[in-house]
Amino acid sequence: MNPVKQLAHRDDGGIRKALYVDLAEYHPSNIDNFHFSDWALDRVTSPPRAHDHIHNYQYLVGLVYLSHLTDKQRQQVIDIVSREYNTIWIALVEHNDLLDANFQRMICCNFYDYFTLPLDNNLNYLKATLGHAYGIAMLRSLEAQTSPDMDQAEMVGASEPMRQVFNEIRKVANVDAPVMIGGDTGTGKEMVARAIHQRSTRNEGPFVAVNCGALPDTLIHAELFGYEKGAFTGAYKRKIGRIESAQNGTIFLDEIGDLPLELQVYLLRFLEQKTIERLGGNESQRVNARVIAATHIDLEKAVEEGRFREDLYYRLNVLNIQMPTLAERFEDIELLARYFFKKFSHEYETHVEGFSKQAIDAMNKHSWPGNIREMLNRVRRALVMSENRLITPGDLGLGQGEEQLEVMSLDEARNHAEMLAVKSGLHFSHHNITQTAKILGVSRVTLYRLIEKYGLKKNVSAP
Repeated sequence: MNPVKQLAHRDDGGIRKALYVDLAEYHPSNIDNFHFSDWALDRVTSPPRAHDHIHNYQYLVGLVYLSHLTDKQRQQVIDIVSREYNTIWIALVEHNDLLDANFQRMICCNFYDYFTLPLDNNLNYLKATLGHAYGIAMLRSLEAQTSPDMDQAEMVGASEPMRQVFNEIRKVANVDAPVMIGGDTGTGKEMVARAIHQRSTRNEGPFVAVNCGALPDTLIHAELFGYEKGAFTGAYKRKIGRIESAQNGTIFLDEIGDLPLELQVYLLRFLEQKTIERLGGNESQRVNARVIAATHIDLEKAVEEGRFREDLYYRLNVLNIQMPTLAERFEDIELLARYFFKKFSHEYETHVEGFSKQAIDAMNKHSWPGNIREMLNRVRRALVMSENRLITPGDLGLGQGEEQLEVMSLDEARNHAEMLAVKSGLHFSHHNITQTAKILGVSRVTLYRLIEKYGLKKNVSAP
């Protein structure tokens, strides 16, 4: 194959390029004659050239020939494919190599998919897989487009649930009415509240956050509404409460479901009349502050059980935003991990360069009961504690990736990757069949078959 002079994701004719790494300089004839109307291969035969090409041109997809390699060459290949770029790698192997358990593990830990040689009639399948990988790599690149939009509130996401949240934030930001934010602990409810405040007409005013569940019952009244001098023993001077300190801004009441019943009536009065009374005082103070509340409990159930006032619930629940769990927005797991890595790696003096493929796989398999807060803590811990060039599952406290991967067969891994590619493509194109098929590099008929296979029929549109 003659070297291609112009190296890029696409050339001027719309050709998508893939990097072909062949350290053994072995030339399978049907690879050298690999031709499709919209794909071209750029072949390199040395690690320095491979690193240079990846660094300079940042290919979205790459092929690696894995057979007939020495142990040193095989380690060089692993070093190439583990670099922190968006490149997704597909392995080309000889059938006999797959009989080796260590070889199988290497493929599972480092590659998106594999094909056995000779390819014969499998070139079309290879093209489809390249298309799937290309679509996934495009989604990974969305971080640069997504994070600036929500940078001040540190909200990152490209999944459909998060796009809906971003859209709801924009809608409610300039409507000066109470907002109720629901969702599990650690899903980022305060970040949503801050994003609403920053996009509202009150953005030049204060944003005051109060965790109603963290304050003792004996102090929460004084903290929220303030007190006058002499109101109780130790009250040596007047204190302005949190609500009053949010004048012309926003008061965020986190864990509102933990507010004691006897104080709920005072909050209701504020919502109805926009006035408060400091503890020990007899004069009403007018406060112009927007209320945003959040809770991880079912407030409707709390109302039924008599633990929360019904009238207050309806006063607070004028506008509603529900935060998805991290498991429900699984497409954002890798995106968030890389975002936090870049954010915190600047704060620590660390030699760590990024995540290993085993770590990414372990994060994608983890259920994340602590949601975003758990991920943030695990990434920060890994940056401090890791002694490796790339973060491992053990650095994240997620166990050994190799042991986890052994429970999944290669067919299961391929199906999982295929399902993820189709689902991500559908999200990226807003469930448009034609656009998704183009992104993934497959026909509409094939895409319909994959949608049927993985039960992804919801909200698809043909145009």
